[in-house]
Order: sequence, then C-alpha cells, then structure tokens
Amino acid sequence: MAQYNPRMTTETRREAPPRRAEFRAWRSVPTRWMDNDHYGHVNNVVYYSYFDTAVNGYLIDTAGLDIRTQPAIGLVVETSCQFLRTLSFPETLDVGLRVLRLGASSIVYRIGVFKLGVETAAAVGRFVHVYVDAQTRRSTSILEPIRAAVEPLV
Repeated sequence: MAQYNPRMTTETRREAPPRRAEFRAWRSVPTRWMDNDHYGHVNNVVYYSYFDTAVNGYLIDTAGLDIRTQPAIGLVVETSCQFLRTLSFPETLDVGLRVLRLGASSIVYRIGVFKLGVETAAAVGRFVHVYVDAQTRRSTSILEPIRAAVEPLV
C-alpha cells in the first residue's frame, strides 16, 4: 500500500501560509498544559477555542460591551481550520483577526495563529458569526457597537 502524501491529493490545494501583514488586529493567547495531546502538540480541537477567545475578546474590548447581555448575540455557525505547523505547550501565540465579509447579520472572520517571532501562520481558520435576537433566536442586525468594532478589520 502506498503511503499517504497530502501533496498528491486533488481534494485540497493549500495556498501559501498567511503572513502577519494580512491581519488587522491581534490577541495574545497562551497555550496551556492541557492543550497538548498524547503526541506532544496542541490538539486540533483546541484551535477552535483560540478562535473563539480571540474573536470574543476583541469584540468585548473594542465594542466595550458585555456581549452576553446584549439584545442580539453572535452564534458561531461555521468554523474550519487548516493546520500548517505544529504548536505545543509552553508557547504564547499571536492570533490575528481579519474580516472577510461584513453583512447585515453575519460576520466572516479569517483567523491566523502564529508562534511568536514567526512570520507565517501555524494555522489559519474561518469563523462565522450570525447575529440573532437573544430571546427568539431569529436572525437580526449586527449591533452598531459591534459593527463599528469590526469595520476596521475588513
């Protein structure tokens, strides 16, 4: 049986790893002992936690809101991640944010996870927030303070 070689697959074509200059805002996120898996690197599922922490931390700090108590809340409806380089505990990561699309009720983020001092991303993700009424869970407009916070990231 032939060995698996991801370069030979036609299903996915990888772009060049994103560079720091592609991102507009940054969050520092430390890895934790529990982030590592049996193989000694950050487990794949943990990257989604880094995404959530970076996006919501940015929104809280920049919009000046307690996003948990607003009349409209952002639900994550889609995430994806490409793993480009191994990370492990103990490292502090730079997580870069950029907005690919700012709609009436949704925001599509591009997220880069970088090891300190490295110019190219170790992982790159897509993270989609759809805003809904906090009570009814029906689609609603993005709150103005949140829109104002993310517009510079477009």
